Amino acid sequence: MSEPNQAFITRIASVLPNEPVGSDAMEDVLGCVGGERSRARRIVLRSNGIRTRHYVLDPVSGEPRQTNAQLAAEAVRALDADEIDCLACGTSLPDQLMPNHAVMVHGELGIPACEVVATAGICLSGTTALKYAWMAVRSGEARHAVASASEVASMMMRGRNFEAEREARVAELEAHPELAFEKDFLRWMLSDGAGAVMIESSPREGQLNLRLDWIELSSQAHELPVCMYAGGDKDEGGNFRGWLDFPAAERAAHSLLAVKQDVRLLNANVVEYTLRRPLEAIIERRGLAVDAIDWFLPHMSSEYFRPGIEAALASLDFAIAGERWFTNLAECGNTGSASIYIMLDQLVKSGRLARGQKILCFVPESGRFSSGFFHLTVV
Repeated sequence: MSEPNQAFITRIASVLPNEPVGSDAMEDVLGCVGGERSRARRIVLRSNGIRTRHYVLDPVSGEPRQTNAQLAAEAVRALDADEIDCLACGTSLPDQLMPNHAVMVHGELGIPACEVVATAGICLSGTTALKYAWMAVRSGEARHAVASASEVASMMMRGRNFEAEREARVAELEAHPELAFEKDFLRWMLSDGAGAVMIESSPREGQLNLRLDWIELSSQAHELPVCMYAGGDKDEGGNFRGWLDFPAAERAAHSLLAVKQDVRLLNANVVEYTLRRPLEAIIERRGLAVDAIDWFLPHMSSEYFRPGIEAALASLDFAIAGERWFTNLAECGNTGSASIYIMLDQLVKSGRLARGQKILCFVPESGRFSSGFFHLTVV
């Protein structure tokens, strides 16, 4: 049996739409709910460490300048690829339920027929798209595979999307403000962006390439319930019901299509189940040594989680010094599935990489607690 091909990221690009939006201007762009300023915004911003972020929304009209598919296509075009025979696209919130996100991106690109695959999920959907493209090249099924990830969370976070619930449930929301917080919380956490990579079986001469050594994905859904979701809700017993199980009138009254997160469940479990446990297994299986890691790229939704990540790494005797971390959360915000692509692109363009360096990327997802790790070598 022949050895699988190697796979190299030979081109990388990212897109951050429009001008950066400062924390004081966020609510002017997204809009208020019921004409009232959010009480949660300043609390959330104090702990998440995000100073600026980007939205596809026009800052004056509040209307989108790009769709999710158009934003992803812009990132793919920036690769300036001569040929694409496999296109894998991930996102948390596609523009529509059907057809799939990737064929919409393909349509925007207008490139010749090729294999097109969409991966679903939340933050991890960009990494699963990356793995599909990587496997296509490794298996010899594709020569020029492109993976992309894109998010337009601002479309979901607009204040007008919550008006129907506010009108229908004003008494309940006033009596139990935590119900509103679980949705309002995410309005100040998420932002827009896209990234794309070209994966080929040989590095390109005369330039920096990133060899994709391995990609590991794991889910802890067998142990933990749903935590972050859209298109459904939990009942009083904690059981999850999808949006099709609700009468049409209730879908608006409960903002079922809004993104929601069980913050208590998140804080209690995210580091243990998305980082410590899976990384412990990877260290043993891959013989991973902390001294061999030159750069650590963690996708963090908030600086609030940094101490927990540091403690989890230390508990595994895998403490990585702060100067070897690379993040862009403060400037770019939490761009979900696109975050790891945007970080990689910025690290490559920073001029700080050198031949032979090793990069470990970590992407957690709190949907039902999944995670991805992948390892790169600079060549």
